[in-house]
Parts: sequence; structure tokens; C-alpha cells
Amino acid sequence: MQSTITLTITTGKLSGKQYIFDSRTTCLIGRNDDCYLSIPDEFDKRVSRYHCLLDINPPEIRIRDLGSLNGTYINNTKIGGRQSHQNAEEAGKLNFPEYDLQDGDHITLGDTVLKIAIEIKQPINEPPDIKTPKIVKPPEVKAKTKLFDVIQKLIKLAIGGKRNLKALLNYQIIKSIGKGGFGEVYLAQHSQTGKFVALKVMLPAVAGDDKCVQMFLREIKNMKALKHPNVAELLDYGYAENLFFLVMEYYEGGNVLDLMQQLGGKLPVDIALGIILQVLDGLTYTHNAEIPYVKLANGSFGKGKGLVHRDLKPSNIFLSNINGKLTAKIGDYGLAKSFDLAGLSGQTFTKMVGGTPGFIPRQQVLKFKESKPDVDVWASAACLYNMLTGDFPRNFTSDPFKDVLENDPVPILQRNGNIPKKLAEVIDLALIEKPQIYFDSAEKFKNALILN
Repeated sequence: MQSTITLTITTGKLSGKQYIFDSRTTCLIGRNDDCYLSIPDEFDKRVSRYHCLLDINPPEIRIRDLGSLNGTYINNTKIGGRQSHQNAEEAGKLNFPEYDLQDGDHITLGDTVLKIAIEIKQPINEPPDIKTPKIVKPPEVKAKTKLFDVIQKLIKLAIGGKRNLKALLNYQIIKSIGKGGFGEVYLAQHSQTGKFVALKVMLPAVAGDDKCVQMFLREIKNMKALKHPNVAELLDYGYAENLFFLVMEYYEGGNVLDLMQQLGGKLPVDIALGIILQVLDGLTYTHNAEIPYVKLANGSFGKGKGLVHRDLKPSNIFLSNINGKLTAKIGDYGLAKSFDLAGLSGQTFTKMVGGTPGFIPRQQVLKFKESKPDVDVWASAACLYNMLTGDFPRNFTSDPFKDVLENDPVPILQRNGNIPKKLAEVIDLALIEKPQIYFDSAEKFKNALILN
């Protein structure tokens, strides 16, 4: 079943306007014109610039006040707002709780009232050639059994000929090499070829329905279509027993974050620049590559062009020694964000944004679902900034979501005065995000770095 959430303004000068949501997204409400739901100053003076945030994952919806001056009300009960003696900067250091909303609830901001309507609809045309595999049920697994043991049992079933487990065929798990919020990564070896791979296992935090599974499988299939020297290759994937497993290239050099830690927290200019130029080559390719499944204007699915990462950071840039050259590979191509967008992570958007705020431009926060390639370009500049300084481009207080919206990047020479001036100027340009991101393509940013 597909759910929709409709927000209808019932009181105020915008009365009658409706906003309909049928998939995971955020909705920022405030008087700034860059808010998704903008209530201009001339319409309602009691609404703050960034008043509140709606985290929407139909049929679920929750709300959080962002330190507004006059507060946010749910069914006439106040849920947030700063004290009259506190300014906006002081309010930014406050953390207000989130509240779940129900069908029929009313949100009041100043003189504006919105009504929540939650509706269940029949599923619409899913692409016919991607079907959710039949789930193979291995022997009963006790609640305390480790994920490692579950995978071992699935591998045995794969060897036994279970078709939807073929991605695991003939692999032997050696050890765990990383854990995340949604699962674990194992070093595995193919028993016949001896090739080492990284086996990534993702365990949904919530029970996903067929629509959620289909959505994530589509994203995985799009990732598998990417073939470029600077993009980590997804070799195979599968889904069984409520687990997604992905067989990926293994890189013995670890990732950029590992290298930074080994070298004292930051990298020399020549190494950092060499890595980011390769990353930009990878982004130029992925932003223009043909991919199998995108949602078309008419609601159907078909071939499309370009894939946005939305989660580029040093720990997602892997390193390998190829013919004596340090080679950078963009990894986990939007995997965590796609997992979350499919409603499988169990996380709220505010927690998700708070996970890696140092590499997110404000455009991605304002309209996450509509993120364009330029957000990856901004993130690549933030990665370069981080590699050269050991710091994030922005200063952060206690509310990373609001900090991304309101805090401008600090000029890089203020963090590290030893960076060449012309390089610093290009990096600062690349981190401009108001009113728009300065470099709208990876190719333009790369050319600017080379020329300077």
C-alpha cells in the first residue's frame, strides 16, 4: 500500500494551499523564501525565518521546532520556541524534541494553521521487470545470534543452490572489517578464484513492505550499472531473510579518513589534491552515466541519466594501489541515503542530517529529495577542505541541522594559513552556496583546481 500525507493551510493568508507528499522527504517551514513551505513576512509576521521542520515518511510524520520566536503548536499545545530574552543564535544551541503527528492534527505557526491528512492508496505501477525475490527461510535463528552466523547460514543455502542467494555463492567470510548503523562489512574470499571482496550486509531497522524493498533494490541496481576507474564497483547483490547483502570491491588501502588519521589528522596538499581530482573524475562520470531505473515525469520507470551520491565524505572515498599509483574510488554510492529514503533505516531525518553535517550543503537540507549533482560538488570541496585542515568548513554548535542552514563556511586560510593562496581561493569559491552552489558541475571545479 502507498500512503500520502497532505498538508492543507486552513487559516491565514495562504488558506487553501495544499502540499502532498508520497515518499520520504523533509519539509522546512518558515518565512525565508528558500523554505519548502514559505510563509512570507507580509503574510504572517509571527513566523520565524526557519520555524519548524517536518520529517515525512508516509504514513509517518513528525515535527520539531527550530528555536522559533513564537513557538509551534500542535492541537493548541506548545511544543517549542525560545524564550523572549534569547536571540536566534542562542536558540540555535537548544535542542527541541520531535513529536509524532496523526491524521487530523493541526499545526499552528503564528496566525497560520495547517491540517494533517494521512491517506492510504493502492500501489501504482512498479517497474515490471524488478521483482522482490522470494525470501528463503533458513533454519530458525535465535534473537541473540550474531549477524555473522546468519550470513554463514545464508552462504550454505547459496551453495545448496538457492537462486536468490547466488550473490553469496562460493564466498568464505574471513573477518568483520567495519560496523555501521544498519549492518556490518566483512572481508570475504571467493573459494575458487581467491579474490577478496567486501561483503556489506544491511539489516533494516524497521520491517519494510514490498514498496520499500522495491525502492531500495532499484537504487542498488542503478549503483551496479556504474563502471568507472574512480568509482568502487558493486559486483553483485541480493535480498533474503530481511537482509540486503552487497558484494563489493575490496580496497586494501582503506579510506581517506584512515589515511588522515595515520598522517596526524590532515594530508599534504599534493596528496589531497591528487585524491580529489580523481573523485571529481568519478563524479563527472556518475552525474552523466546512463542508469537503468529513474522515475519519469509520467510516474513510470525507465532509463535515465545521472546519479547523485548525497553522502560524499572522506570515509566514503576508498584508496587502492594500482600499478604503483594511489587510486581514489568513490564508494557506497548514496547507499545509506537510499536506504533511508526507502524508509528502512528507522532514523529520523534530523538524526540522519546530524550524522555527517560537515559535508552537506544547505541545498541538500532544504530540498533533500530534489538534490542535484551540485551538492556532490560542494561535498567534494568540503572533503578537500577537511583533508587540508582536519576541520569542517562550518562551525557547529549543538543543532547541526540549523547550523547547516545558517552558518557560512569559514575561509580555509583561517583554518590553515599554509595552504597556497590560489588554491584556497578556489576552495572558498566552491563552498559558496548562497543563493546557489558556485560550481554546478564536477568538471568545472576540477578545471578551476588545475588552472590555479
